[in-house]
Amino acid sequence: MPLVKVELRKGKSAEFKKTVLESIHTGLISSLGIEDWDRFQRIIEIEPEDFETASGKTDNFMIIELTIFPGRTKEQKKNAIEMITANLNKNLNIEPTDIFIIMNETPLENWGMGGRQKC
Repeated sequence: MPLVKVELRKGKSAEFKKTVLESIHTGLISSLGIEDWDRFQRIIEIEPEDFETASGKTDNFMIIELTIFPGRTKEQKKNAIEMITANLNKNLNIEPTDIFIIMNETPLENWGMGGRQKC
């Protein structure tokens, strides 16, 4: 059950944003083996003047934050990063240098779903 948060510059079309989320989701299905129904995704749009990046980044720069259960292997995480990046490049022509991905592994006792602690 990865939680996906994408931060990007405000002004992208609804189709662009939907393709971003789909590109990430298909990468997670392939690399982490999640189910297709397992979609907990959101896009946070930030005004360009409020989104500072390193020089050389384009208007397509995005930060993708994945909060995941512990236990995924280093190889699975590597594959997730590579697949998501490849999907975004293929589907939206976003350069890999404009994609920043971070994964946070949150212990199961810190997850609450349906009013119950997950552990």
